Amino acid sequence: MQIQDLPYPDPGVPDARSGSRFLWWLFRNQLGGQLKSLAWGLLHFLSVSALPLCVGVAVQAVVDHSGRRLALAGGLLALCCLGSALGDTFLHRTAVTNWITAAARVQQLLAHKAANLGSALTRRVAAGEVVAVSTGDVEKIGWFVEAWSRFTAAAVTVVVVCAGLVVYQPALGVVVAVGLPVLALAALPLLPRATRRADFQREKAGRATELASDTVAGLRVLRGIGGEELFLDRYRRASQEVRHAAVRSARMWSLIAAIQVLLPGLLLIAVVWYGVHLARQGRVEIGELVAVYSSVMILTYPLRHFEEIAMAYSFSRPSATRAARVLSLERATSAEGSGGRDGDGPPGGDLYDPATGLLAPSGRLTAVVCGDPDAAGLLAERLGGHPADQGTSVLLGGVPLDELPLDAARTAVLVQDKDPVLLSGTLRELLDVPASGDVGAEEALAAAQCADVLAALVQGSLDAEDPMDARITERGRSLSGGQRQRLALARSLYTDPEVLVLDEPTSAVDSHTEARIAQGIRDLRAGRTTVVFTSSPLLLDHADRVVLVHEGEVVAVGVHRELVRKEPRYRAVVTRETDEEAASDGVPIDRQLPGKEDALHKRDVVGEQGALNERDLLHELEEIEESA
Repeated sequence: MQIQDLPYPDPGVPDARSGSRFLWWLFRNQLGGQLKSLAWGLLHFLSVSALPLCVGVAVQAVVDHSGRRLALAGGLLALCCLGSALGDTFLHRTAVTNWITAAARVQQLLAHKAANLGSALTRRVAAGEVVAVSTGDVEKIGWFVEAWSRFTAAAVTVVVVCAGLVVYQPALGVVVAVGLPVLALAALPLLPRATRRADFQREKAGRATELASDTVAGLRVLRGIGGEELFLDRYRRASQEVRHAAVRSARMWSLIAAIQVLLPGLLLIAVVWYGVHLARQGRVEIGELVAVYSSVMILTYPLRHFEEIAMAYSFSRPSATRAARVLSLERATSAEGSGGRDGDGPPGGDLYDPATGLLAPSGRLTAVVCGDPDAAGLLAERLGGHPADQGTSVLLGGVPLDELPLDAARTAVLVQDKDPVLLSGTLRELLDVPASGDVGAEEALAAAQCADVLAALVQGSLDAEDPMDARITERGRSLSGGQRQRLALARSLYTDPEVLVLDEPTSAVDSHTEARIAQGIRDLRAGRTTVVFTSSPLLLDHADRVVLVHEGEVVAVGVHRELVRKEPRYRAVVTRETDEEAASDGVPIDRQLPGKEDALHKRDVVGEQGALNERDLLHELEEIEESA
């Protein structure tokens, strides 16, 4: 696998049972690249390690006045330099390739998992943790996968050099062969403590990232309520905790690094002292002593990779554990479908939820009233085939959505949640989404009442005369909540799916605009199935069918004005009825206060014609109640 071949056609199915298993799975899926890196690493390290032997032969040739051996040593020295340069170049190339391809594989897996889970991902895993996994953790995982082949090459080189020194000069070779394993394993007792400190640092960094993500997401609200400084102080404290944890972790790694410098120095002193002693006795030639001394010095280079692999593993293991935790999450329904349906394309027909009894007839506008906003959001996701938990599947035209492949289900049913996201880019790019082609961008924007939004975008983009070329900042932060909501609605309308589910699409707009949006949705979605979760009388009055869901079940079906008059639970949600008013739930409203029905209906349509205001209606209601 080469970098230019990315992204992977199929990143594979990861082994997400644990962080260690996930790292091993990544290694196995890059076996070819690992073997290439190992081969070039062996060429590089063995060439570097052979240099002392060439130097020793050259020194001994000078001592013995042998020109032939000196020329041979020079040729070997040139060959080793060539091998070292060639091996180092391609080792770096293959190592970087392994790093990038491993990181790219993990990012693809995370992206596929996010697309598969949808909004269920952030309900199961904190958004800050997802950000941490997809950024810093990905690099640390790639580092370990890449470093493993270099470490293996270094370890093989150390074994080969030790064996060669024992054969070349047994007396000194034994000292080196005994001392090098001690050097390699000296820092091993410190690794558990260093790993714990690194894990603690990662935990603190993850919490700080989550806090920063939440603060940035709610910055506009925080400024409005004066809580900006409070959250800023919290982030300062969190960042200081991260700094202190990083310093403690760095101290431990600096100690390990110091040991890796100190012990090789002691071994070098021992070799020189013992070698001089042997040379005085005539048991060692000067060239042999130089060769052994130089070998010990050179071996400190591959030995550094022992420290690197320990550090890479301690940093990557918690990262791999977090990544495996995210990748182990599964949808409540299969992304491939159960395969129980034949035929091409998504089905059509009524949308029915057996769990609640909710029925959305085909081609009609159905409004759903639910007193619990969280329950309404979960039900909206169920209707789109994104259930949070296992259960009976929603039926579309009699076909369970979980029998459809994920892409087919999402083509058939589009869900816009109450907090839609606008990606940065131009308005044209925002509307560059899969669409039926039957609804134009201008029609969708007009139905969502986006005229003032377009004007604001043009005004904020100095180089854009066409509103479609105006840029939208990240998450639409330069726009108000109502403007972002209307642009998201326009995008959903432009997509023109067979079934459109809208969760509180007008909660952030004023009543005048809301009335026009209600009419726009009704006109543009004529002949298409539309489900709107709302408690707004202006939207409810435009619905063909209104359904009241109470405690997870459909308890009433009708039209808005009829339900307001006859259903106390519906009236309590829609009109915000007080406990005292709800005490007379068993009596029809027209028998409670004559004339109140008309007044309530007027309150429902406040702002629709611009002829009434809320103060007049409240005064009228008070007069009716006093006369009663």
